[in-house]
Amino acid sequence: MRKLLFWSLTVLFPLPLVLTYDALATEPEQLKFYIFLGLIAYTWWLLAIALSTRPRWLERFVGLPAIYGLHGMLGVLAVISAYLHSNNSYSPSRLARHLGDWGFYGSLTVLCYAVFFMSGWIVDRSRLLQKTKNLLETVFRHQVSVWIHRLNLLIVAMIWLHAHLLLRVNQHFPFMVLLDLYTVSVLSFYAWKKWAAPDTYLMGKVTANDPLGESTRRLTIDLEGNSASSQPGDFFFLSFQDSSAVGKEWHPFSVTDNSRRALTFTIRQHGDFTGRLDNLELGSRVRLEGPFGRFESTIQGHDREAPLVFVGMGAGVAPLLSLTAAHHTTRNIHLLWAVRRPEDAYYGNVLEAYQAASGGRLKITTKVGRFRRSDLDKILTAEEITDGGFFIVGPNPAVLASQRLLWRIGVSPRRIHQERLTM
Repeated sequence: MRKLLFWSLTVLFPLPLVLTYDALATEPEQLKFYIFLGLIAYTWWLLAIALSTRPRWLERFVGLPAIYGLHGMLGVLAVISAYLHSNNSYSPSRLARHLGDWGFYGSLTVLCYAVFFMSGWIVDRSRLLQKTKNLLETVFRHQVSVWIHRLNLLIVAMIWLHAHLLLRVNQHFPFMVLLDLYTVSVLSFYAWKKWAAPDTYLMGKVTANDPLGESTRRLTIDLEGNSASSQPGDFFFLSFQDSSAVGKEWHPFSVTDNSRRALTFTIRQHGDFTGRLDNLELGSRVRLEGPFGRFESTIQGHDREAPLVFVGMGAGVAPLLSLTAAHHTTRNIHLLWAVRRPEDAYYGNVLEAYQAASGGRLKITTKVGRFRRSDLDKILTAEEITDGGFFIVGPNPAVLASQRLLWRIGVSPRRIHQERLTM
């Protein structure tokens, strides 16, 4: 129900603008329809910009994956709507036509770039495309991608001016006031979140930066001033403020262990940014945005007698470890942890301690390599398959593969939960 209400924003958000223009304009119905499509495309771009700020209250309502999903879908729908508008309407103003065309082709370019580099919609499902992306990211690094994505602000400005130059549109004063109100409200909200609100974010200092195996690090951050209000399974976006060796760009990491004054993160070093964490010095200041995540609230919504099955791959065990710590004495939990090498099971002692204190409620299965169907047929009980709540964390392609595998053995999609943070 929550997600249905959330996705209804695609209809509700443009509606006041469309109805106002419909009440004032006198164009033929066919032309008016294509003008509606242009208005809808414009409001969808504005809504996508607003969603890109990751409002925490909305994230707690539907989850960040749903916000990212709608954000990406709005980009696709807006381009389609803008294309139909552009090819079926006309304007006597040459500048207005040029601005409309530039806005459309700019949005199409940004959309194609985002689909390949930022969304994971296609790349996460193809090894060849994943390798191509990894190669291209030596040039198109994450921060470059962020700035290309921000070209949407320029596109909105061009379309806003395009509308103001059209006589059939700008002659309706109430409509123009509403159009400007939409634009100013969204852009002001975006500017506040990006340049003013960071002063309200949590701040901390790196107090530990320890290697765990060859490609994983455990980072501990002591918080300054305000304390964290995170729940088990949550994640934060981190930005290292004064470390030139790492950079200030924002990246999401799950919390392994949390208290009100310190947070511990387990981070797999597999990209350009995380690969530089070896150089992060103790005492480096960190800005934290969050917490985000719905794993804990989802668990609270499950039948308390039904088992929980946690599937972690590599460093993906991080949020599952905090969930296990919170529930191993009160819920039946089966933790499945896939590692590359035996020495990568670096939290084995911690999990054994939880298992000893669980009174038989916690089962742990650690495997070198991915879990296959033959493995799951042996280690999962009939009750876990039919009633269990499954929580999957790991690299995006591995999460998708595990999800498909669980479907095949009879686990209902409604009981499979995962948080892929690509946008």
